[in-house]
Amino acid sequence: MNGYNLLEITLRDILHAINPSREDWTVRFHIIDELRAVVVSIENLRGATVEPYGSFASDLFTKWGDLDISIELPNGSYISSPGKKHKQSLLGDVLKALRRKGGWRKLQFISNARVPILKFEGRYNISCDISINNLIGQMKSKLLFWINGIDGRFRDLVLLVKEWSKSHNINDPKSGTLNSYTLSLLVVFHFQTLQPAILPPLREIYPGNMIDDLTGVRAVAEKRIEETCAVNINRIKSNRSRLINRSSLSELFISFLAKFFEICSSASAQGVSPYAGRLEDIDSNMRWLPRTYALFVEDPFERPVNTARTVGRNQLIKILEAVRATHQVLISSNQNQTSLISNLVRPQITHLVARMPIRQQATAQSMPRTPSSNNGRTGLGTHHHVWRKQIPGQVQQQIQNMRVDNSQNGTMNGQVQNTRVDNSRNGTMNGQVKASPSQRQQVWRPVPER
Repeated sequence: MNGYNLLEITLRDILHAINPSREDWTVRFHIIDELRAVVVSIENLRGATVEPYGSFASDLFTKWGDLDISIELPNGSYISSPGKKHKQSLLGDVLKALRRKGGWRKLQFISNARVPILKFEGRYNISCDISINNLIGQMKSKLLFWINGIDGRFRDLVLLVKEWSKSHNINDPKSGTLNSYTLSLLVVFHFQTLQPAILPPLREIYPGNMIDDLTGVRAVAEKRIEETCAVNINRIKSNRSRLINRSSLSELFISFLAKFFEICSSASAQGVSPYAGRLEDIDSNMRWLPRTYALFVEDPFERPVNTARTVGRNQLIKILEAVRATHQVLISSNQNQTSLISNLVRPQITHLVARMPIRQQATAQSMPRTPSSNNGRTGLGTHHHVWRKQIPGQVQQQIQNMRVDNSQNGTMNGQVQNTRVDNSRNGTMNGQVKASPSQRQQVWRPVPER
């Protein structure tokens, strides 16, 4: 078995181990219901709703993923923006209510953060973050969820990259490294700059600055954003002249590391723009000046916010070393499953992957996903069912707002196939990073303005 077959199978085994089960979904819905009961008991939050966002809502969470919750305040039908002090006061009320009820662990109120957060652990050691009126967070989660529908390899690579980054201790913004949202955007950027591209510049999905468009009547603003995205995503998926990128998951992971290394190496001069789908010079981009960050990854839905603003210069070196070390292992001719697993997952997860037999076929849960089309129908779909019988009524309605029935989704004529390549197709990282020949041309060429 050559190195690429071994890596491909190992990556699929990792996906099988970290993908959430039905129980993982159900536990999180129970936590949401328990929080609803707490919020109802708070006089100052009468009429407020409890709504999930983040990786859970975007379906980019693993079995051990955190749960992000937004408490939405009643303001008629209009989008409201309570001040920071008001948010702090309300979260203080929630903290007192949680302590009175009991059963919640590791309660921590981070009141002075850019967005005040109440952190705690729920049942089964699920970490939870509560914020107030985080509608922009909910909408970002929906956008990432809808992007999943263009090509399911996006979700697979995000889960693998997040687990890999945790194993190297570079997925912790509190210690000056990367948050999971930034990692997801880096995967988006990687897919935008492949040849042929898997994802378009995000301005082709939503051309506005979403943060500026969330005003007025909430239902109207959300519907306008959803309809715009639905039309553009359906147009992209139904475009039969679109070239299909057939890279395997192992190829995508290796080329992601190579590109990430280049991004970090040039971070003092260039920033990442998933909105435009290209690297941009910081000195010539007035939105990003003054240049004060070690790494700049622009939020495509809240421009010009830098999602990597917590990354420190010393930690950027740590990130570079993690990328370099993993890349060398993955392209080595002497690789084995033990070395692959130890570089790709955390020690506490190693045994879950290592005990799986080397196999030629991935299980149904971790089979590669393919580009799909819903034949021009409106609406935004998904590649797999959430177990709807397990979902409480109110939460089910919210999830339904983000997805349509799977029966609408067809498949494009060009199915994604796992391909084999030899080591000559991969670049090295000694001084300069090279992508594989099938990817090299577009990856580092600026995309012209449209």
